[in-house]
Amino acid sequence: MIALIQRVSSASVAVAGERIGAIGPGLLALVAVRPADDEPAADRLLARLLGYRVFGDAEGRMNLSLADTGGGLLLVPQFTLAADTRKGTRPGFSTAAPPEQARRLFDVLCQRARTAHPDVATGRFGADMQVTLVNDGPVTFWLQTPESAENP
Repeated sequence: MIALIQRVSSASVAVAGERIGAIGPGLLALVAVRPADDEPAADRLLARLLGYRVFGDAEGRMNLSLADTGGGLLLVPQFTLAADTRKGTRPGFSTAAPPEQARRLFDVLCQRARTAHPDVATGRFGADMQVTLVNDGPVTFWLQTPESAENP
């Protein structure tokens, strides 16, 4: 699985003009699923999202994680992150998981995040979403899990 994470002061997602999810300070994670991904990959990605140290400590160093700060986590499905852009001028999507698999694993990630963290909001799989954010820093990182359980 892939996540493009941004440390935010605030972020929200809307569908058809209706705000369906919002957080204050925390992380916005745009999430893509690849064909070889499975539930253990979702677990590994969640552990990284909650444990990745991108928030400042008392000295201003990035030593605190989302789990440490208790900030919000906004999970937004975005299959385009898994696109193959190595050649040409049009992305290919054979490197993204089929919609049924991607929806299932995104739902697993969201359910487990809600169990593990107190402040979780989500986008809507398959919807045309408008994402609004205030990037804090800016701080942006690309996280990914190995492409299968055989490659931890």
